[in-house]
Amino acid sequence: MIATPPDFNADFFRSALGRFATGVTIITTETDDHRPVGLTISSFNSVSLEPPMVLWSLSKAASSLRHFVHAQRYVIHVLAAPQLHLAKRFAYGPQAGRFSDLALARAPGGTLMLDDPECAAWFECHNITQHEAGDHLVFIGQVERCHRNFGQPLVYHAGDFDLTPSTEPLSND
Repeated sequence: MIATPPDFNADFFRSALGRFATGVTIITTETDDHRPVGLTISSFNSVSLEPPMVLWSLSKAASSLRHFVHAQRYVIHVLAAPQLHLAKRFAYGPQAGRFSDLALARAPGGTLMLDDPECAAWFECHNITQHEAGDHLVFIGQVERCHRNFGQPLVYHAGDFDLTPSTEPLSND
């Protein structure tokens, strides 16, 4: 059976997707000549507990796509609410500027990562496979190591960052 054409345009679809709040991540790796590469992604999800696997997607038009396709490993950093500046920094501008004046470290398996203890969590992943899906590639990574903290995560919702998660009870009006 063939899918029917959508009865909406891309802007409406993007707006509808924006109703789903997501976390915000920065994914880092290196080029073949050891230059750091990283970008902000909100398309991140778990796949499997046994073995531990996660997925994320990247536009086929992204300038960093080839580096992630060929990388053996990458680190996914789940950002905490105070890290909005990093989310914006890694979402825009040239790669070189994204890493200037930032402390970098190596995950236990040797993969390049941000040296920032504020991250809500991080996952060092082996790059298992990629699957074409429309205008994106879906990356599946097997998690080899991870770490977590208990701070409030940075949330992306309706096309913007949400820095004030509500703890107010819903009214019964």
